[in-house]
Amino acid sequence: MEALIIKGTEDSPTITLDLNADIMELAGRSLPEDVNTFYEPVLSWIEEYARNPLPSTVFNFKLTYFNTASSKVILDILTQFEEMIEDGHKVLVRWHYPAEDEDMMEAGEEYAEMVEVPFEMVSYS
Repeated sequence: MEALIIKGTEDSPTITLDLNADIMELAGRSLPEDVNTFYEPVLSWIEEYARNPLPSTVFNFKLTYFNTASSKVILDILTQFEEMIEDGHKVLVRWHYPAEDEDMMEAGEEYAEMVEVPFEMVSYS
């Protein structure tokens, strides 16, 4: 499957979906002007990947900030992972957050409660 790599900006995250490099992550700030257009290729890539995933999938969220519109897309991504698990595939979400950022930690915990997907909370300084 071809990699999807989108270079981040001040308002949009860096997206790396590269099976050859064994990296699947969103990193940075997510407040793109048109969330649906920005994330459409990401959701399509994950949908295609879900048809024939690796034996084990690890997806990293390394967001430092996201707006309300982005939060819906994050839930859409997590729902796709939930469906993969229902189909018998292994998925782990690693939610990375700055140690001093309680809001980002709580956001990860809230997502973990919303979906039936294993979450690993990763604090960094």
